[in-house]
Amino acid sequence: MKSLERNFIKITERNPPWSSYICFAVAVTKRKFQRSVISRWFYKLVEKDDYERKDKKGLLAHLHDLSNPAEDDKNQGQNDII
Repeated sequence: MKSLERNFIKITERNPPWSSYICFAVAVTKRKFQRSVISRWFYKLVEKDDYERKDKKGLLAHLHDLSNPAEDDKNQGQNDII
């Protein structure tokens, strides 16, 4: 998915002080990428110094959740005003 790479590069250029992980998280948010796509590009784009190796599995799960928010999240807050 070259679109993910292009989006990541744009975000990185606009936000130089951000870490590559933060830029990647923003790039995948609500874009509905599959786990395999997120994983492949994570290893290519995110610098190894930006995360602990032991945290990799949890980070990938979080990125997938960012990319594919649950349907309930769309309605979150609407029922709070009762």
